[in-house]
Amino acid sequence: MTEVRVGKDETLDSALRRFKRQVKRSGILTDAKRHEHYEKPSQKRRRRAARRKRF
Repeated sequence: MTEVRVGKDETLDSALRRFKRQVKRSGILTDAKRHEHYEKPSQKRRRRAARRKRF
């Protein structure tokens, strides 16, 4: 769970920017998008193999 505490003299915009940055770093959105639809085991293997090939 990502949590951002707004400082005393901090604007809401800067706190929102910090929150978005933390969410992006933690990978919450990518994980949610990946679980949005069912992925067959063969598709998982293909995706993982493509990722390994890329790096």
